[in-house]
Amino acid sequence: MKFRNKSAALVAAILTLATALFTSSSTVLGDTMTPVSVQPKLETPSNFDDDAGGNADADDPAIWVHPFSPSKSLVVATLKNAGLAVYDLKGVQLQSIAAPPAPTPNDSPGRFNNVDLLYSFVLNNQKVDLAVVSDRGSDKLRIYSINPQAASSDQPPLTDVTTANVPFIFSSSQTQVNEQATAYGLAVYRDPKSGRSFAYVSQRNRTAIAVVELLQTSQGQITYRNLKQINLPSKFELPNGTSWTPCEDPGELPQVEGMVVDQKRGILYAGQEDVGIWKIKLSLGSTRPILLDKVREFGVPYTYDSVEEECKIDFNNDPGYGGKNLSADVEGLTIYYANDNEGYLLASSQGDNTFAVYEREGNNRFVGSFALVDTTTVDGVQESDGAAVINVPLDREFPLGLFVTQDGENTPEVLDDAGEVRANTNFKFIPWQSIANTFPKPLQIKPDGWNPRDDDD
Repeated sequence: MKFRNKSAALVAAILTLATALFTSSSTVLGDTMTPVSVQPKLETPSNFDDDAGGNADADDPAIWVHPFSPSKSLVVATLKNAGLAVYDLKGVQLQSIAAPPAPTPNDSPGRFNNVDLLYSFVLNNQKVDLAVVSDRGSDKLRIYSINPQAASSDQPPLTDVTTANVPFIFSSSQTQVNEQATAYGLAVYRDPKSGRSFAYVSQRNRTAIAVVELLQTSQGQITYRNLKQINLPSKFELPNGTSWTPCEDPGELPQVEGMVVDQKRGILYAGQEDVGIWKIKLSLGSTRPILLDKVREFGVPYTYDSVEEECKIDFNNDPGYGGKNLSADVEGLTIYYANDNEGYLLASSQGDNTFAVYEREGNNRFVGSFALVDTTTVDGVQESDGAAVINVPLDREFPLGLFVTQDGENTPEVLDDAGEVRANTNFKFIPWQSIANTFPKPLQIKPDGWNPRDDDD
């Protein structure tokens, strides 16, 4: 089922106006471009990662498009120990879902890390949309159905449809779960040929990505089964004949968190935080990851300060094997779909507070970067984790698509009773045209180029 809520004439008029309103200049330096500056439109309420704030720490958003009324679309977002939050397009929180409690007082409680959306999953002989969440605390997935009627009723938008006692993703026992080498990053995909639905789940502090199939149970709920693992490297041979491993805390390996699947091309992009972005053609057979782009720190010597528990990168002796567009950590990945195979892969470059933009087609040529900066009413974005983008027209605020991202340092600062600054995070909402038209050569704006329900037969 497809929908288009804007006439061609109205969309054309908005595009013309947007081009006139959003222009900027930037400087090209060699093969790279200095980031352009973009202003957020609005933001969600603050989340405070302390006892008074319910230990809420914003992390990863997903944009759900309503099937009939795009203005009633939602943003579903993880808050780690505080579970899930559901927002409307004004950033107002509509629902809060707690993470599962610990099985016993000595075990780890639930901790929701990443979220992604799966449209038109067949459950109880009906097509439903699902929010799939990686529960890092429990090493499981939690799955929620999304109710399109909730916007016009007192019903909650999300309902848990996870069957009881779903399996661990990486652990063999609760003891292993408590060690927290558990489910971390997440991306979902429905294979258009087979109709099967999959989740790709990365492992915290390891290089593995589990391939998991979502299944309906006879009780009308959803479970899953582990199929295989994709293992990325943790050690890299350099052109000078030496080897390099990213700097990590002792006992840890370079993990993946940010992931996204190109739903039309069947490609998984995985952000290995201290390495770069991997491109993986999806198949139940063998897969060969390709390193699409590297972080600047790739191959650079370092020392680990055990007292400060941090890495000190020696850029003075940089051998020049790293990339130019990303600064570790690589975090949220998301795809802007245009016509056919056109559009963009966007990546959070957390180390320099920017977002890198690559072409979606071909070899993913780098296009440029942008940074989200302060306005008079909404602060900019620093240390961003998750991000999501949609090209579909939604409402008057976002008539040409929406970009949502986590802000790791929300301001203004708020002090606790002891006068200490409270850890403060939230999500920022940005009209897509504000980003697209800020580039010297504007990015594509294709509100009718794709819809997440295009494959809904």
